[in-house]
Amino acid sequence: MKVLFIGGTGTISTAISRQLLAQGAELFLLNRGNRNQVLTGAVTELRCDIHNEAEAAEKLRGLSFDVTADFIAFTRDQVERDFRLFKDKTKQYIFISSASAYQKPLPDYRITEGSSLANPYWQYARDKIAGEDFLFNMYREEGFPITVVRPSHTYDERRVPLGVHGKNGSWPVLKRMLAGKPVIIHGDGTALWTMTANSDFARAFIGLMGNIHALGEAVQITSDETVTWNQVYQTIAAVLGVPLKAVHISSEFLALCGKEYDFTGSLLGDKANSVVFDNTKLKRLVPGFTAQISFSQGIHATIEYILAHPEYQQEDPEFDAWCDRLIAAREKLLEELGA
Repeated sequence: MKVLFIGGTGTISTAISRQLLAQGAELFLLNRGNRNQVLTGAVTELRCDIHNEAEAAEKLRGLSFDVTADFIAFTRDQVERDFRLFKDKTKQYIFISSASAYQKPLPDYRITEGSSLANPYWQYARDKIAGEDFLFNMYREEGFPITVVRPSHTYDERRVPLGVHGKNGSWPVLKRMLAGKPVIIHGDGTALWTMTANSDFARAFIGLMGNIHALGEAVQITSDETVTWNQVYQTIAAVLGVPLKAVHISSEFLALCGKEYDFTGSLLGDKANSVVFDNTKLKRLVPGFTAQISFSQGIHATIEYILAHPEYQQEDPEFDAWCDRLIAAREKLLEELGA
């Protein structure tokens, strides 16, 4: 199979690239080459910035592919650019959308591919919806062979998935736990959520590649395991070997107090909602697939990796100070109220 990935070395795509290379696929990467060293194997690099359409067209001259997947397309205009570049060059174009596109607030916590798409809280989700709309129109009107994939919260060995974190990722929260400091959990922590290890995601994704039954379809790829946010943080603390000191603060309040962290989108438009994904369609399209890595197993491996690699321990003193201020203000109010 001759495959082109635009990007190809991110949280989701690295695992897919590695598994494809192990299977002997002919893999091309179109990117700026900043992280290609994380892959070993026969990769053909087409180094350019995909946002420079003329440069990308020149790099693609004379090439065609069985599958093309864009892991870094976020807006409709970027998807329209891909259509112009690949409409005569690929047998399947895969757009990585997002489960955050599903309607918020949710009319039903059980999510299928037929659930409505609408997210008034998050521009990121609305941009993904617009990209999907364009592609399905091109499938119907032009026969462009598309597949839309909707991941939820997929993680790798470099980042622990969390609800409340700053601009530099998960390490500052882990550091607070290790230091015996309280950490913030949005809401009361009982909302249901789904975490998917990127290696599990990759196996399902590869099963959709070159799959004629996936053409013209939207498919969500997630684990079947659901956990509460309290369980997420309890599991992380247990792996770190420390007690969890949790402070619960409403998502609405966090959105108001943490505008610099876009909690309106990431919480109200996503993680504050309970979601349970029905993967019946995925399992019909990829017979035999089931996620194999539990959250406990996956997070244990991720935390071990981060602790062993200081380059992924990125400090964020501003976020740490923000947490301290918010928690102190809460404690002061409780004291004044005699609670």
